[in-house]
Formats: sequence, structure tokens, C-alpha cells
Amino acid sequence: MSKFWSTFVHDLVPYVPGEQPKIANLVKLNTNENPYGPSPKAIAAMQAEVSDDLRLYPDPNADLLKTAIADYYGIEKSFVFVGNGSDEVLAHVFHGLLKHESPVLFPDITYSFYPVYCGLYGVPFTQLPLNETFEIDLAAYGQGTLQKNGGIIFPNPNAPTGVLTPLVAIEALLQRNTESVVVVDEAYIDFGGETAISLVKKYPNLLVTQTLSKSRSLAGLRVGLAVGHPDLVEALERIKNSFNSYPLGRVAIAGAAAAFADRDYFSRSCDAVIASREQLARELGVLGFEVLPSAANFIFARHACHDAARLALGLRERGIIVRHFRLPRIEQFLRISIGAPEQNAALLQALKDILPAAPDMP
Repeated sequence: MSKFWSTFVHDLVPYVPGEQPKIANLVKLNTNENPYGPSPKAIAAMQAEVSDDLRLYPDPNADLLKTAIADYYGIEKSFVFVGNGSDEVLAHVFHGLLKHESPVLFPDITYSFYPVYCGLYGVPFTQLPLNETFEIDLAAYGQGTLQKNGGIIFPNPNAPTGVLTPLVAIEALLQRNTESVVVVDEAYIDFGGETAISLVKKYPNLLVTQTLSKSRSLAGLRVGLAVGHPDLVEALERIKNSFNSYPLGRVAIAGAAAAFADRDYFSRSCDAVIASREQLARELGVLGFEVLPSAANFIFARHACHDAARLALGLRERGIIVRHFRLPRIEQFLRISIGAPEQNAALLQALKDILPAAPDMP
């Protein structure tokens, strides 16, 4: 606390990112980073951009990247917005499209940045519970007393559960919720889901956000995007140009555009993560874990007999870190990022060593 703070800062509850410890030989399975590197073509494009031209400002519209995204999804460039990571894009969404008198709706177990944005921008919100199988029940959104809302946002697949919402359910929501923006946050969609971008021309209130941090292995570059009707994109551009008109540097624009262009590498990388995820889920099942069905690059699992916090501690003592959320309904789950095969093998071996000696849940 400080007397120099603005009044609203005292009440902010900031987002807590995943731990990034500086430990040698660490098996890091806590922040959903892709175990496979970026496209070699993306790396080459970034290296080529490191030149005397860095003395010049980048293109404030990032047209090279917007064109690459538009080409990939078969849409017009006017439907595309880009920013400094999907977190910045989402911040502009909350500020520019979801700040109304009626509350914005999102799940009770979801990306924990959503309530942070609401606190930052003074956005009222209502959280709707996941059902008994940890699915987002979209039938409850935009109905009855919630028919009037300030917008709806949810990840697909959801985080931290990894559970996918079918595209048909999303379209049903759009058909009945026509008076507010529906935001589908697709940070993990490329690992087993079907993007809602196919619906943006049909529904002018739909906005889809994505990131290059996960499926395109560029978490260190900080590039995010949104796709929606040009009217929605214009609102985001107005916010962006009132906040930071140059959110992406020359290197980021070049690398991200090349990553979208390299479709073969992208497909191989995603397929490898999916195959490892399914194998890891099967082997964890053999060890007594319940694993929620995942369409992401992580799994969400709890053991039938052993406490999640104690398991997370035992793994840490063996140089392996996973994410444990001390929150209602999910305090017994561990979120485990899909690593390279040797990392997954190390995790399984460590659990085999821990489980026989671990005390049962209290």
C-alpha cells in the first residue's frame, strides 16, 4: 500500500501467472508451453528482421500479419485484430466491448484473468457454475434473468479443465443471444477442437480470440489476435490506438506471419502434442487418476486416493512442476502440461515412485 497509489489500485487483485523458476534440469509442466519449438521458417523470418531496420517503427497496423491470418482462415483482413499477446487483446475486449451496465457472463471455473479484467475496468460480472462433469453449460447463458447481459465470454476448450464445448452449442447460443457480444477464447483450440471463426460472418456479435503462444510455440514472442465483424474490430482498434499504437514489433510481425504460413510444421507439431496427450492420459488412468477429457495441450487430473497438494509437492522435490489450483471444486486436480516424450516419461516415473509412499487423502 502507498499513499501515492490511485484509489482503485488498492482494490485490484492481480492475475498470478504460472511459476517460471530458474532451476537447472527442471521438468516444467506448469504453464502449457509447447514442447516443440517454433517453425524454422518463423525463426528464419525473425532472424532476417534483425537488421538496421530496427531503428524504424514497425507497421502500426501489422498488415503483413493480418494478411497471413486472413489467408489462413479464408476471411477478409478487415475481420482481423492483433495485439501484444492474447491477454492484451482480451483486455481491450473487456474495456471496449464488455463494459456495460448489465453483467458479463463467464464460468466459475475458467481463465482467472477474466475477473481481473473486470476489476481493472469496473465491469460487473456473473459467474455460472460448470456442470457436474466440469462442462460449460451454454444452455444456461442468455436465458431467463440472464437474457439481458453485458456480454458472454468463455474459453474453448476451457481452462484449466481442457474440456471442449461443441461448435453446435456455441451456434445455438449465438442464435438466441443476439443483443450482446459473445467472445470465444480459443487459446487451445488447435489441439482438438473446431474453431468458431467459421461463424464470424454469420453472427456479427461473435468475436474469437487466439494466441500464438501455444500451438505455434511462440509464447516468448507475445502475439495474440481476434477475429470478428469489422465493427467489433474497429472498437478494438480505437482502444489500441488510444493505448499503444505499436503493440507488435517488427520481429514479432515477421515471425508470426511466417508461423501462419508454415502449415505443414504447424500440423505436425499439433499432432505430436495430441498423440502424447492421449498416451499420457491412458497411463495416468492406469496409475489411478481420473483424467478429464482434454482438447488442449494439457490434462486435468485427480487421483482417487491421494491429495493433489501432496502429489504436487512430491513432484517438485523430484524436479518436476505442475499447476495446482487451491480453489473450490478443483482443489484435488493437477493441471499437467504435455511435455516432450522424455518429460512425460519422467513425470510418470516420479508418480510411480511417489504413489506407493504417499499417504491417503485426509
